[in-house]
Amino acid sequence: MPGNTVRILDGNTFVVSEETGDIEATPTEPTGLFSLDTRFLSTWVLTINGERLNPLSYDDLQYYEARFFLVPGVATHYVDAKLSVVRERTVGGSFRETLTILNHDEEPVDLEIRMDAAADFADLFEVKDELLSKKGEIYAEAESDRLRLGYRRGNFKRETMITSSVPAKFDKGGFAYTLRLEANEQWVANIDVRTLTLGPGGRDLRMGLRAHSAERLALQQDLEAWIANAPTVNSEREDLTATYGRCLVDLAALRFVPLSLGGAALPAAGLPWFMTMFGRDSILTCLQVLPFAPEMSRTTLQILATLQGTRFDDFREEDPGRILHEMRYGETAAFEEQPHSPYYGSVDATPLFIVLLDEYERWSGDGALAKALQVECRAALKWIDHYADLVGNGYIWYERRNTDTGLENQCWKDSWDSISYRDGTLPPFPRATCEVQGYAYDAKVRAARLAREFWDDPAFATQLEREAADLKERFNREWWVEDGGYYALALDPDGRQCDVLSSNIGHLLWSGIVDDDRAPKLAEHLVGPRLFSGWGVRTLAEGEARYNPIGYHNGTIWPFDNSFVAWGLRNYGFAEEAATIANGILDAARYFSGRLPEAFGGYPRELTKFPVEYPTACSPQAWSTGAPLLLLRTMLGLEPHEGHLAVEPRLPVGMGRIEVLDIPGRWGRVDAFARGRLDLTSRGD
Repeated sequence: MPGNTVRILDGNTFVVSEETGDIEATPTEPTGLFSLDTRFLSTWVLTINGERLNPLSYDDLQYYEARFFLVPGVATHYVDAKLSVVRERTVGGSFRETLTILNHDEEPVDLEIRMDAAADFADLFEVKDELLSKKGEIYAEAESDRLRLGYRRGNFKRETMITSSVPAKFDKGGFAYTLRLEANEQWVANIDVRTLTLGPGGRDLRMGLRAHSAERLALQQDLEAWIANAPTVNSEREDLTATYGRCLVDLAALRFVPLSLGGAALPAAGLPWFMTMFGRDSILTCLQVLPFAPEMSRTTLQILATLQGTRFDDFREEDPGRILHEMRYGETAAFEEQPHSPYYGSVDATPLFIVLLDEYERWSGDGALAKALQVECRAALKWIDHYADLVGNGYIWYERRNTDTGLENQCWKDSWDSISYRDGTLPPFPRATCEVQGYAYDAKVRAARLAREFWDDPAFATQLEREAADLKERFNREWWVEDGGYYALALDPDGRQCDVLSSNIGHLLWSGIVDDDRAPKLAEHLVGPRLFSGWGVRTLAEGEARYNPIGYHNGTIWPFDNSFVAWGLRNYGFAEEAATIANGILDAARYFSGRLPEAFGGYPRELTKFPVEYPTACSPQAWSTGAPLLLLRTMLGLEPHEGHLAVEPRLPVGMGRIEVLDIPGRWGRVDAFARGRLDLTSRGD
């Protein structure tokens, strides 16, 4: 997005504007007011007496509100404005803008205040793919007290309704106020912009959802309650405390209540492109934040279970038992120009669903949910063993069936060139990536525990344990790159290794599929100069043919990726290496004001002295927001163990003392935080 942009959001609804508050969207830039994957305002431009306004400053006060300070007239080196203009806006399902004009002159002034307003109702996919082409009717209806902008195509109908607390003259292109402002007088108007998702009979399909038309006070109270419910973290390193606070606020901002599924919220993936439900992203975010926001895990598990695949559908790449990849609500999904209604094209969400259920139960003691989701877990295991094994050798493979609009790569590194051989060439399909086999192993081990403790099926538990052991043995034999001392990124259908060194090996440590005698070599690679930049672990090692420090999955650093790598290292006893990675990522967070982006450049730390921004990275993004929380958990060695919390601190050098406090009873049976205070000092100090 060009220039300085200001972003405010509340779940699936967000506004991206210029630093003046104006919106002049192009077909290819995600500026405007968006909700449920549709742009409801593409033009929102304020003028006074025919002149545009110039910015003095702006404040993004909370995630859901911003304030812009402006003056009219031509910008010069010397500003002596007689008028001040303040635009304050709040987003909460729809949005309100409060417009305040102050006359600093000793004389009255006559003003013509104009807001140009328009909506192109672009689907977010149309903007992302630069293919804006509306097939329905866009209309504008001006009434005495409102402006109604709309779009209809068959049963798909969206409207933007604009009203004002002060009488205005509405026309099809916006609205205007004519007034005389006396000396030292101020004028205020509240402008409400409602986004309507209309179903049969003109009913708004979002009525009753928490976020719809939320008022500022309700949003503030909700945020305060959210923060009060989370553990308090104090650190001698102030930037760590600040990053933790930023993460809590961004998690609150990203909470999203899915349409028609009502009730509690789960994390949307990231602004601007992914403000919706993703199977993989939501699950991994929940794993990261489980000790800090456990309610997200329960909601995510319930909703994903409700939408679990039940049939074979090549267009949506749905199979029985498969967990969805992505759910969209815009026009292209409604008319099946995209398969995201929902789309099931990922191979990792299904095993990760089982992993999250087990981890959630370990923290919460919510055995009732573990029992309630037995059928869904068994269906997911069947998908792993049968429908995902496209080659018939016991591994999870992928090859898209929707060759027009489906994803080519269906692992987390889902860009087109993310999977390669050492010489840089791309393998044929189907493909199997290493970390997914680790997830499958972990899912079987965890499902065995669930079967024995909650499903009353010890025979099934024994079978799963046997299958997991067999998978681990075969994996360690067939995926090990002997001349490199690491595991291959992937296998091609002939069993040939994609023998590049990648960050995926850290996920293998997290899943537990790595043989103990090979783990030290992986730890050496993960903090070695080819993978570790000083800021974090690169997605692809320096020196590989496709390595590029700003290649999306071929050399950038992803904070979420690093958090799971560190967790994996810690699980295998490599606390020092885990701390090294945590320290790098948390150092980087300082340069992003505590808000880690989706990805940043993989340049060596000694070369740049600061982390280099990736130009189109989502921010905030859910699993980047969750990364510092998982790193904090990893550094403190916090793990649920026999109904209590095991604590074995190993903090990065220089992190100093950390205090963690919590409200009693927060995690059900896991009550160590509830007993009071963890006052931990780094062994490195």
